[in-house]
Amino acid sequence: MAQHVVITGANRGIGLAFAKQYKEAGADVTAVCRKASEVLKNLGVNIIEGIDVTALDALTELQTKLGDKKIDILINNAGLLTRESLEAAPTDDIKMQFEVNALAPLQVTLHLMHLLHKDSKVALITSRMGSMADNGSGGFYGYRMSKAALNAAGVSLAQDLKEKGIAVAILHPGYVQTDMVNNQGDISADTAAERLRSRIDELSLETSGQFKHSNGDDLPW
Repeated sequence: MAQHVVITGANRGIGLAFAKQYKEAGADVTAVCRKASEVLKNLGVNIIEGIDVTALDALTELQTKLGDKKIDILINNAGLLTRESLEAAPTDDIKMQFEVNALAPLQVTLHLMHLLHKDSKVALITSRMGSMADNGSGGFYGYRMSKAALNAAGVSLAQDLKEKGIAVAILHPGYVQTDMVNNQGDISADTAAERLRSRIDELSLETSGQFKHSNGDDLPW
């Protein structure tokens, strides 16, 4: 039976690349997004749109639409980046990044927990910008803070889900050419997704909760 892979934020960027590659690999893909792009619609995957991952009623709707279909890989990919400096750090922007980047992945995972099983995998697409040790430039308050919170949630999930046989990946994709960074990255979304898929493939209970670069390097906290 084909693996069932559920991907949030699948309408563009890394999420879209995930959907395309898993589909080509023979997986049964469910792409979750607020509004499906034409490219996503043409992939031939199952699309659940109209889902705002920060809204609990939308997550209840997602539960309903998935029914009792078990999930082998859950990829929490949806994310938001705004650019705050010390001089201009709007509280609303920071709060929204916390809701999208940190709270939503946890809520999505909790809402879909009944569909996970022994040997399921949960991937959190985070950022090395959530690392304390790696911060040598400052700024980006909301993004850094929210990704650090996501990393903390990932470690707790890894501990709590281990007894259920579910492993958790905490993954930095690299500096990727997406709309989020005005396509100024070092690698394409396709390359990032390919590397991230390799990290998910090799994930085990023994490596659950580790903070990894998509190239396989361990990252500092």
